[in-house]
Amino acid sequence: MTDEELNKMIGEFLPYPAEGQHYALKQFATLVAAAEREKVAQWMMQKGYATGHGETTEDLLAELDWQIAESWTKSLVKGVEGEREACAKLCDDLDDDLPDGLAGWQYGEAIRARGNND
Repeated sequence: MTDEELNKMIGEFLPYPAEGQHYALKQFATLVAAAEREKVAQWMMQKGYATGHGETTEDLLAELDWQIAESWTKSLVKGVEGEREACAKLCDDLDDDLPDGLAGWQYGEAIRARGNND
C-alpha cells in the first residue's frame, strides 16, 4: 500500500487527527497490510505456488495469476499431446489395406507429424 493510499484512508477514517494519531494510524495500517500479505503468501505456499519477490499483496496476486496461467497452458498442451497420441495409436491398429491404399500406421505417423508442426 502506498503512502498516498494510506493517507487517503486515514483522512476518510479520521478527517482531523490529533497530533501523533496520523503517524500511529499509518503504522497500524502498515502492520495490517503486512499481515494480510503474509496470509496470502502462506496460502500460496500451502498450495504449492512460489511467492517470488512480492513486496505487496498485489505483487503476490500477480505472481499467482502468472503461475496459474502457466500451469493451465502446460496442462492443455499435455492433454492435446496425449489425445493426439491416442488417435495415432488407433490408426496404427487399423488394417493395412484401407480404401485409399494407405496403411493405418501411415495415418498414425501423419498425426504424430502434425504435433511437430504446431
